[in-house]
Amino acid sequence: MIDLRSDTVTRPTPRMRDAMAQANVGDDVYGEDPTVNRLQDECATLLGVDATLFVPSGTMANQICLHVLTDPGDEVILDRSSHIFNYESGASGMISGVQLNPIDTADGRLKPADVEAAVRPKMSVYARSRVVSLENTANKAGGVVYDLDRVHRIADVVHAHDLRFHLDGARLWNASVALDVSLADLIAPFDIAWLAFSKGLGAPVGSIIAGPDDTIEAAGTVRKQLGGGMRQSGILAAAALVAMDGYRERLRRDHDNARRIAETVAELDSFELDLGRVQTNIVIFDVSDGTVEEVITRLAAHDIHVTPFGPRTVRITLHRDVDDAAVNATIDALRTEFD
Repeated sequence: MIDLRSDTVTRPTPRMRDAMAQANVGDDVYGEDPTVNRLQDECATLLGVDATLFVPSGTMANQICLHVLTDPGDEVILDRSSHIFNYESGASGMISGVQLNPIDTADGRLKPADVEAAVRPKMSVYARSRVVSLENTANKAGGVVYDLDRVHRIADVVHAHDLRFHLDGARLWNASVALDVSLADLIAPFDIAWLAFSKGLGAPVGSIIAGPDDTIEAAGTVRKQLGGGMRQSGILAAAALVAMDGYRERLRRDHDNARRIAETVAELDSFELDLGRVQTNIVIFDVSDGTVEEVITRLAAHDIHVTPFGPRTVRITLHRDVDDAAVNATIDALRTEFD
C-alpha cells in the first residue's frame, strides 16, 4: 500500500520503538519524567525560547495557545483556510469563548493589509480583536510557506494594534527546510508557537508549545484542565527525540518527491495544478476531467491512496514512509490512468 493521504499515517520506525521501550520515565504531571524534560529542554534550545511544553496533539496545542492569549468574547483573526477554523470542531468557541474572524485570501496566506483591515474598531458593539494566528506551512493552501519578511511585516501590524501573535507551526519543520531559515528565527516574532512531531517528522504522537516562561507556565495549567497530563509520557517523548534527529535531510527528500509528483500531475490534461504552490511536502490539485471520486478509485486500484480535499480537489502528502519506489509507482499510475 502507498498511503499518500497524510503525513500523519506514518508508523514508528524500529529505532523509535526501541527508544520507547527503553525510555527512562517518571510522572510528568509532577515534572519528574526525565525523557519529557530532555525533549522540552532540547526544543527550548533549538527554538530559542525560555521554555516548551509537550502536549498530546496539535489541536490541543492550538487551543491551549488561544486560551492563554485571550479572554472570553475576544476575536482571533486568521485565514479562512486555517486548521483552527476548519478542522478543530468549534473548539475555540467551546473552550475559550472566542470568535474567529476568517479572512479570504488569494493563496491561503494573510498579508499585512489583510490584518490591518480586519482589526475591529475599539467600540462596545464589537468583539475585541485580540490575536492574529498564522499557519506555517498552510496545509489547506497546498503546504505553502510564510517567508520571514511577511511574518515580520504582519508582526508590525500586530504590535501597532497591541494584539497578540500566535503560530500554528504544525509543519514549521517543513517551512524551515523549504526557506533554509532556522526554526528559532521563524518563531521569534510570535508570542506563542507550537510544532508537531506527528506529521512531517513521523513520530506517533505529540506536539511542543514554545514561548516565554510565564506563558508556558499558564499553558501547563490549561493542558491539565484539558486532560493533557500524561504521567509517564517519556515513552512518547522518546519517539519525538528520535524523530528530530536528522529531520532536515528527510524533509528535503519529501519536498523533492512532492515536486516530482506535482510535475507529473501538471503535465496531465485531467488536472489543474499551480506548481508555484508546491513548496513543501503537499500537492493539491483540481480535477478538470472526471470526478474526485473517480480519481481516488482509479488510484486505489493501484493500491495508492490519496485524500479528497474538496468537491473538485485532491491532496497528496509525502512523508517518511514513502520511498523512491513508491513515488515512481505513483507517477506511473497517474500517467497510466490519466494521460
